[in-house]
Amino acid sequence: MHRRRHSKKWIFPCLLLVAGLVPTILWLQNHAGTSSSAMRLREVWEPQRAVSERSVWNVRSEGYGWTAETQEAIQTAQNAKVPSSDPGEKPYPTQWNLSEETSIFRTSYGPYSGDNFFSLSSAGQVQNKTSLSNTALQTESELAPAFTIQVSDEPQVLIMHTHTTETFEPCVRSEYDPSFNYRTTDPAYNMVSVGDAITEQLEAAGIHTIHDTTIHDYPSYNGAYERSAETVKQYLEQYPSICVVLDIHRDAIQSDNTLSQPIVEIDGREAAQIMIISGCDDGTMEMPNYLQNFHFACRLQGNLEGMYPGLTRPILFDYRKYNQDLTTGSLLLEVGSHGNTLEQAQYSGELIGKALAQTLLKLQR
Repeated sequence: MHRRRHSKKWIFPCLLLVAGLVPTILWLQNHAGTSSSAMRLREVWEPQRAVSERSVWNVRSEGYGWTAETQEAIQTAQNAKVPSSDPGEKPYPTQWNLSEETSIFRTSYGPYSGDNFFSLSSAGQVQNKTSLSNTALQTESELAPAFTIQVSDEPQVLIMHTHTTETFEPCVRSEYDPSFNYRTTDPAYNMVSVGDAITEQLEAAGIHTIHDTTIHDYPSYNGAYERSAETVKQYLEQYPSICVVLDIHRDAIQSDNTLSQPIVEIDGREAAQIMIISGCDDGTMEMPNYLQNFHFACRLQGNLEGMYPGLTRPILFDYRKYNQDLTTGSLLLEVGSHGNTLEQAQYSGELIGKALAQTLLKLQR
């Protein structure tokens, strides 16, 4: 009797224990099924955080959140941009084959420290990858551009694209389509659309601008810079009033199966971060006036970063040519990367146009 009463005494506590375990087990099962993209996001972030603590260039930062878009939302965002009437031989995709093995990492670069970096007196920074000293370049950065402009009916600026077919993601999403090479001949979706945004702002400011939409990198990618050089030379011969030539590209920042989406929020909208490339002659490039381009790069960088803090990555000053021997106002601009969305890049184009207009209007003769 005593043993039987002892067993009954434990029945109720055991029932309470089971009742508490059941929901716990169910909760663990549900969370074990967390989406692979979210798991990958954690896997991507933790190693990158460790890298960023050692790196002074590709610094990652938090604070932008993450919203995985549904297929319906992706289609809605894509439909918001109307394809051109002539998309060409390589239209922008209408269907996507997203892979669970891929991810897109939203981040923001800068500011930077280290021996290769120095800050401009106005705003923004320079990454010096040459043998010239930072002290010497700091002095050069204070000098005015070598040209002046005239607000008239004569064109002052040429916007063009060596890699015209470069394009972007359709919208913010956690995965990408690895079968897509981020190239399209449709001007509504490639670098032409970014150039349009820049041109619109310059024209609105009274600065007559030519936007060349020639495709230089399709069907053949090789030789694109030789072909774009011929395009620029023809315009300079026809319109000697042109003093600024901007070659508008987008970057490609990728680590294994992870694309970077460098962004900054400006006036409540996301903009793709941009980088100016100003080439330096190593003695073999026949580009003796490269420092005059650098003067212009620093003036534009200061206005861009001063007007829109966080929009710029440091100017890349390196041994590169990129047809920058053709004028003393020739620069290459990287607008975002292939992980950025088309909307982010187009908004950056608008901001570039506004800052460029302010820069040039101060150089009127």
